[in-house]
Amino acid sequence: MKIAIYNARPYDKLYFDRFNRAYHHELHYLDTHLDEETLMLSQGAPAICIFVDDPVDRGLLKKMRAQGTQLIALRSAGFNHVDIPSANELGIAVANVPGYSPYAVAEHATGMILCLIRRLIRAHARIREGNFSLEGLMGFDLYGKTVGIVGTGTIGTVFARIMHGFGCRLLGTDPVESPECRELGLQYVNLPTLCRQSDIISLHCPLLPETQYLIDDEAIAEMRDGICLINTSRGAVVDTAALIRGLKTGKIGFLGLDVYEEEDDLFFEDYSDSVLGDDVFARLLTFNNVLITGHQAYFTREAITNIAKTTLANVTEFETIGECSNQLIAP
Repeated sequence: MKIAIYNARPYDKLYFDRFNRAYHHELHYLDTHLDEETLMLSQGAPAICIFVDDPVDRGLLKKMRAQGTQLIALRSAGFNHVDIPSANELGIAVANVPGYSPYAVAEHATGMILCLIRRLIRAHARIREGNFSLEGLMGFDLYGKTVGIVGTGTIGTVFARIMHGFGCRLLGTDPVESPECRELGLQYVNLPTLCRQSDIISLHCPLLPETQYLIDDEAIAEMRDGICLINTSRGAVVDTAALIRGLKTGKIGFLGLDVYEEEDDLFFEDYSDSVLGDDVFARLLTFNNVLITGHQAYFTREAITNIAKTTLANVTEFETIGECSNQLIAP
């Protein structure tokens, strides 16, 4: 089957070409994002492959259907950027890559915590300048601290295992409880209780209508002073303006972000020779207790391998039987 792969990076091409030897699909790489103007570049391709920064609304889906698109193959586990109900209604299958590497994201969140609470970025910058003073670099032990986990699905559970290994007390909140997290000693509580009792909070929930701006002024007000807050889930799970207010008051002592609610026009591109036009993001960069990575948490060899293999397998299964096991159906 011909697959139009939008927003294809060099690493996408490398891994897709490598594993396509076993599937023999016709891969057509496009360096641009998918939108109504670039859709025409995929004419003749029954399958279109996109990443998380290519939003697909009902209007675009109608044009895709008219062009003959049968399958949208997502190179991600997340699918909030696609109007799944409209896709189902229009007869366009959508398949994702669930669980491509929960370890990658959970380990990245852990790395952000350690970098922040041990002030490693600032320490490294000082050493490079010949400054070996320890003033202002005092951190704190993870051992014995209370870690709140918002979302205890696959990634949250892996993160809970890691924090348990550090000797942390675990709290969690999720509509569906994880038996494995329970076995680790995690106590399920509501969000306000989690905010009040946690020294560190890590977000691992999907972006849904009920989780949009889950962390807002009210939630931040419940948190302990100097909280370490980590978000490797989706940008709009937190209200960025509220984060800035929390940083200014000192309520948020450490902030780690791998996602940003307006990242579609920012992340995955090189703006090093430009002036950032996003004033909110620029404000975040002024705080020395904020660590930001550009949607990098998933980015490991293992994850990209699984994404390429599963995406190609999804297309093959759809081509063979007209549906696939990873197909997304709206509730």
